[in-house]
Amino acid sequence: MFKIITVNVKSIFAVLLTMCLFCGQSQAAYERNQAVPVEKVIYGQIESVKNITEKQLVEDSHSGWKTFGGALVGGVIGHQFGGGSGQDVATVLGALIGGGIGSQHGNQQYYLETKLVELMIKQEDGSQVMVIQDADPGMRFAAGDEVRVVYLSGYVRVDLAM
Repeated sequence: MFKIITVNVKSIFAVLLTMCLFCGQSQAAYERNQAVPVEKVIYGQIESVKNITEKQLVEDSHSGWKTFGGALVGGVIGHQFGGGSGQDVATVLGALIGGGIGSQHGNQQYYLETKLVELMIKQEDGSQVMVIQDADPGMRFAAGDEVRVVYLSGYVRVDLAM
């Protein structure tokens, strides 16, 4: 009634390694210790500072792999039962049930909280610009601070003037 399936540890490792390789994470366009071309730098003075907390609902991006893994395990377990066409039915049912369980487990959501700072800056040319950027605990801004507004390709960054 029960069949014994021998699974090589190397083959399990190979499947897991392959799954990990296809689950790559996206990378930011601008990383730490990377030189990027600066379009222009304008100095100015901060007129107002507002700290903002942004909450974002994040869904688990690996839910498809959890569904696949559940179907794979369910199919292997289902294959242990029955014989002939009954074994095929048990394998398919095991895969469907395992995939359903994996899908339910993979459907996870959580909140990601980001601390931002909104800066209203009067630039030396008289224009005003508002910049919202990630809050850096090592760089506190206050009204009246002299700053430099660094314009990068598609990005703006505000730092305290030196």
